[in-house]
Amino acid sequence: MPWLVRLALIAAVVALSAGILYVGARGFGVVVGGVGSSLGGFVKGVTATPSPSPIADTVSAAPTLDQPSEPYTSEATVDLVVTVPASLIGDATHRIRLYLTLPGQDATPITEVPIADTAKTVIPGVSLTDGINDFQVSITGPGGETDRSAVVRYVFDDAPPKITITSPKNNAVVNSKAVTIKGKTQARTTLLARNDANGSSVAGTAESDGTFTLSVALATGSNKITVTGTDPAGNTAQASVSVKRGTGKLTVDLSASSYNIKRSRLPEPITLTASVTDPDGHVLPGADVTFTLSIPGIPTVSIDTTTGGDGQATFKTTVPKGADLGQGSATVLVTTKDFGSAQDYTVITISK
Repeated sequence: MPWLVRLALIAAVVALSAGILYVGARGFGVVVGGVGSSLGGFVKGVTATPSPSPIADTVSAAPTLDQPSEPYTSEATVDLVVTVPASLIGDATHRIRLYLTLPGQDATPITEVPIADTAKTVIPGVSLTDGINDFQVSITGPGGETDRSAVVRYVFDDAPPKITITSPKNNAVVNSKAVTIKGKTQARTTLLARNDANGSSVAGTAESDGTFTLSVALATGSNKITVTGTDPAGNTAQASVSVKRGTGKLTVDLSASSYNIKRSRLPEPITLTASVTDPDGHVLPGADVTFTLSIPGIPTVSIDTTTGGDGQATFKTTVPKGADLGQGSATVLVTTKDFGSAQDYTVITISK
């Protein structure tokens, strides 16, 4: 392009620009001012010290779970009572999280509930599994989750306790005013033994190993005794035994190796034997026994001894020469601490 033409074109562009600037002088000022303001705000925003945006406070205090008075229960559900920090009562931004731990498993969250407007929040109708159920709670919110509470344990047991009476045997004869009932059941089971024959009853509690002993008064004749047990979960069961109150007494039976001794054969050995039984008819070892032998014409002889394991005691002696004709006697006296005393005698005759 010729340089004259170029020069004219440049002059036209300059003139047009001047016109535009003249018409929009005020607008240009506004634009410049706006650009300056934006630039200043950008610089200020870049260079100013940043201030943190608000965030929710982290909850530090863990809630608590009320402990049951008795962890064992036969109810399939329980109501759990949670106490939260006072600052969170009625707080809608936080919730209570419930954890369940079963034997051999890790803790698992099973539900979340809102915090009540009171100090205590009830989580109703929480289902239990058979056996041990360990519960914990925490609080969750915008700031995270608190530590969990201490463990609260429930043991679900809906099976009745097994009650076994080991003594006395059914239909046994008991020769005393009361019978001792022995048996075994679930530990800490409360027991009530009642005698239908006379209305007497006695209560007790099974030991930690489940054993129990109850003494029940007896009536004359047959006695049916029913033992009712209630385990810690509230389940009940019964067992019964029948016994008869006997009228037996301590007895001793005296026998002699010879009841008629000829005088012409003297001296002659003789053996006295005492057989002792208790009021129930069982042999009684360890009873104190006194034998006395009186023969006409010779001094009376006595000896003290005790019964052996077979309930018997013996006295061996000799009837000497010089005994007179006639009837003599042998006696035995038995004394015991538990059953009193008893005696028996027999006649020993010295004949021609």
